[in-house]
Amino acid sequence: MGASETAPSQIAPGGSGSGLKLRGAEPPAVRLSKLSTGSKVIDLLLDGGLEPGVITTLFGPASSGKSNISMLAAINAAEQGKKVLFIDTEGGFSAERVKQLNKNYETLLKNIIIANPTNFAEQKSYFKKLMDAANHEKAGLIIVDSIVMLYRLQKAEEDISTTNQELASQLAILSEVARKKQIPVLVTNQVYADFRKTENRGPKTENSFKMVGGDLLKYWSKCIVKLENLEQGVRQASIYKHRSLPEGKAVLFEIKESGLEEAKMPEKEKKGFRLF
Repeated sequence: MGASETAPSQIAPGGSGSGLKLRGAEPPAVRLSKLSTGSKVIDLLLDGGLEPGVITTLFGPASSGKSNISMLAAINAAEQGKKVLFIDTEGGFSAERVKQLNKNYETLLKNIIIANPTNFAEQKSYFKKLMDAANHEKAGLIIVDSIVMLYRLQKAEEDISTTNQELASQLAILSEVARKKQIPVLVTNQVYADFRKTENRGPKTENSFKMVGGDLLKYWSKCIVKLENLEQGVRQASIYKHRSLPEGKAVLFEIKESGLEEAKMPEKEKKGFRLF
């Protein structure tokens, strides 16, 4: 059994929340608790999990854990009875992986609503209906994996300024939904090699990549986590930007069949001649 799928025209069959009332000056609202990512090690990094009302961005190279963290977060929210709107631009959402991660996968998948745009125009269509969809489904979490996959393809075909404006518009919509609904929004982002650093500092390393759509994502994201592949299957997640947590705070983890497990720094292999 797979997760629910929707077409762009069907993602928001409900109304747009016309009962919303504007409020004047009032005492500050009670601070909502964070939503667990479904991973103890990532929750440890984020001091409890995903913050409601803001965009959290994960960025890193392939196989660094972005989609696994996204699916764990979706499963955790679904397990709490929350509806999850999951926009999957890369085809990375796997019902089989969900089955590995939670034995109650059939019930959980009913709470995860999947949208699969295949081009940037379809992605734009989904985002235009996102507020209505969040209202209709009473969404408790929105995930976009990834925000830039189709953007990069469109950028190669169209005027870059037009494409950047559309990406900025989509990020503004995500931010508005997060604030008005007071729910977390989790997006993943790809990277590209910084050849200037490569030239100046020798061979390319994990530190020589940059986030696609960098300034736009930095502006709209209140929390940014950088993911890196180390050695021997160990990954590192570190705070790249946060309103209250220190930049550079990091955790190490490995991806297992049952989820993410905390790891230790891999020992570097010693090079040289061994007699025995």
